[in-house]
Amino acid sequence: MVHVAGKSLGSSRSHGAGWKRSMALLGALAALVTGCGGAEDDGTAPHGNMTTGTTSTSGTSTSSTDPDPETPVDPPVQPEGSVVGRHGWLSVAGNRLEDEHGEAVQLRGMSLFWSQWAQNFYNASIVDTLVDDWKATVVRAALGVEPDGYLVNPDAEKARVKVVVDAAIARGVYVIIDWHDHSASQHTAQARSFFTEMAETYGQTPNVIFEIFNEPDGEPWSEVKAYAEDVLGAIRQTGARNVVVVGTPTWSQDVDVAADNPVVGFDNVAYTLHFYAGTHRQFLRDKATTAMNKGLALFVTEWGTCEASGNGGIDLEESQRWLDFMDTHKLSWANWSLFDKEEAASALRPGASPTGGWEESALTDAGKWVREKIRAGASNAP
Repeated sequence: MVHVAGKSLGSSRSHGAGWKRSMALLGALAALVTGCGGAEDDGTAPHGNMTTGTTSTSGTSTSSTDPDPETPVDPPVQPEGSVVGRHGWLSVAGNRLEDEHGEAVQLRGMSLFWSQWAQNFYNASIVDTLVDDWKATVVRAALGVEPDGYLVNPDAEKARVKVVVDAAIARGVYVIIDWHDHSASQHTAQARSFFTEMAETYGQTPNVIFEIFNEPDGEPWSEVKAYAEDVLGAIRQTGARNVVVVGTPTWSQDVDVAADNPVVGFDNVAYTLHFYAGTHRQFLRDKATTAMNKGLALFVTEWGTCEASGNGGIDLEESQRWLDFMDTHKLSWANWSLFDKEEAASALRPGASPTGGWEESALTDAGKWVREKIRAGASNAP
């Protein structure tokens, strides 16, 4: 839900059109509102919107237009013993994510909040805390596109994301550059330009994963697929072979629909699956199983312990079922979100330091639980 001065503006994702009308209103009220994305009326859309009053204030390019995946690259030197130092380049083989040794790899970490509203959290110290204390192996930088994001302030938003990406590279962990948009197919030219630049900058860097469409809302798969092929083409024309994660319909839940007509002509393509444990239960795991059985590689780039609204309390029992499912299928994941917004989905309590180094008292119940799951996964990793 979108809130202004404590009053609801309605669902920001109600069957597509409603969300876009709300976002237009948000643009007019930009000085008053900050946020995350709202819940659909029937509870199928993930994570809630920002409310007012929170306390939070490169590689070498290649010019090849016909990239050869076997062409040697000269990636940056990874820190000794780091996760990228061990696994190297990632690739998609069938329905799984593999490292450069041909072994299945499962990444676990955190997603940052929308960059235009969580700008103070886009710094190297945050990444250091996630690596050193949380033992995260992946960080997701959510480039906020609209409102008041990349579309109106591209240089500032891009700079924030690059700070996080460069910090992740320096620490030897994987990092997702996420085009955090619900209407990306309406912004194809901007997305193509952005990812061309990111691919030219980070195309020889094994740490980097490109997520090109966060959550389609009302767009049919045919539209999302056409957008994905367009942006994928721009990325691959630079010679970049990084894994690219493609959004799926209905807030990245209809992976089974994408499996019936997947993107073709490109290697190293995975598909986004998002869930919120208080809302999305066995029915969505069944859709994921169907997609994987049809050959799709899935990447859970966003999930929460709570309801799809971002609130409603946390459901740790159902969250554990999801974690068991992801462990069984080696699905990599990033939890939503590392931010201090006062909602159930947040890992941090309001007023938590935007530079990391948190005591346990600064973590929400969800944050404490997810942190321990990330740490446990790291201790069990080969």
